[in-house]
Amino acid sequence: MKKIYCPLCGAKLEPIQRGGRERGLCPRCRILYYDNPLPATAAVVMDQEGRLLLVKRAKEPAAGRWSLPGGFIEGEESPVEGVKRELQEETGLLGEVKGLIGVFHDQSPLYGPLVIIGYGLELVGGELRPGDDAEEAAFFSLEDMPEIAFKSHKELAEEARRRWR
Repeated sequence: MKKIYCPLCGAKLEPIQRGGRERGLCPRCRILYYDNPLPATAAVVMDQEGRLLLVKRAKEPAAGRWSLPGGFIEGEESPVEGVKRELQEETGLLGEVKGLIGVFHDQSPLYGPLVIIGYGLELVGGELRPGDDAEEAAFFSLEDMPEIAFKSHKELAEEARRRWR
């Protein structure tokens, strides 16, 4: 049980067993809280030379380490809109989604469980520059990439290697 207090009334949640797992029950509202993963996206973008786009993170988690461009899906947008927005915010590049690469589970030290939706995107414009929460943005050959920070992003990069070799 990750949540400690009810987000509606502020009461301390009581641990309760439901569905073989510990859940949080609000003693006032009687609402049962589930520890659901947050949805996020990751962009797999290759340039015309077959190099993979990575960003060096400026903020935690994993500040100073490399990852795929991506981030949390906003409440009013679809996953496709979210991945395109994150790509532009972090790299200055515009992309069109060409297909789903995969859906992965990951664990964030700051946000808890995540579902990462990885899309392959084709570049359609923009100018490469780090932005938003990236301190660098660069393309790397698949054979000579820096260490990637997140398990789900490593898996997506491996899938890119398999598909685009």
